[in-house]
Amino acid sequence: MEKIVGVCACPAGIAHTYMAAESLENTAKRRGYSMKVETNGSGGVENRLTDEDIEEAKYVVIAADTKVEMERFRGKKLIEISVTDAIRKTEELFDTIDNDSLEEY
Repeated sequence: MEKIVGVCACPAGIAHTYMAAESLENTAKRRGYSMKVETNGSGGVENRLTDEDIEEAKYVVIAADTKVEMERFRGKKLIEISVTDAIRKTEELFDTIDNDSLEEY
């Protein structure tokens, strides 16, 4: 099972951050991927990605409307989208992943 890691973050960091994370995790599971999502909301960072999580992942999804620490994802296949798109366009995002058409960061 291929692994994906993600970061969801928005300026307010309340509902949309967690809705995006849930949408990504549910779609990943349905499509046969293992996924861990770090959330950066009003309560701070939760479910922080470890170096091991990132190392094991083939893909990285950044669903953020605010700045995310990116250097830790160097060399990984990465896609950046808005938090809203992570909620509303999850299937399209995973079509891109399924087609393995992501560029390395």
